[in-house]
Amino acid sequence: MNLKNKLAIFDLDGTLFDTKDVNYNAYQNAIKMVGIGAIIDYNDFCNLYNGKNYRDFLPKIIHDISEEQMKNIHNFKKDIYTKYLDKAKKNNLLFAILQEMKESFFLSVVTNASKKNVNEILEKFSVKDLFDLLITQEDVKNPKPSAEGFIKAMDYFNISKENTIIFEDSKIGIQAAIESGANYVKVYGYN
Repeated sequence: MNLKNKLAIFDLDGTLFDTKDVNYNAYQNAIKMVGIGAIIDYNDFCNLYNGKNYRDFLPKIIHDISEEQMKNIHNFKKDIYTKYLDKAKKNNLLFAILQEMKESFFLSVVTNASKKNVNEILEKFSVKDLFDLLITQEDVKNPKPSAEGFIKAMDYFNISKENTIIFEDSKIGIQAAIESGANYVKVYGYN
């Protein structure tokens, strides 16, 4: 019988892993694969777009982009993501904290990333088994800054917002955490 009554939720990009170089390279090459000549400014990507849903940032990079082009870019990005995983960095300090929490907390990832890419990075670093639940962009109707993913995780374990803590790094992630009513910790300097 499981006596856990607390939940810790972790964002992926910029929290558990520094993935800005992985995502930047995958998106830049996916744009080329679609035949669009746009160049993503690296600093803009890191500061404005990484961790956001592709529907939110691709139109800011490529004006007059069609829905079909966005989907194609995103699908190519998901397919070539693993090619750049050697550029990811694991947040070892946060994983040490996570390991200590495992005994008394359910552990979940809630991210705007795709299920395919989440599984790939967690498997590459051999940490997928640490988590009790993964909620990705395919599992919600409204990605962050909506709190839907966080609320879904709390509902899944039947854990109250008072017994939940969320680890986030981005403005939209913190906005979603606040909206959820749960406790949260802002993770700095990892993306």
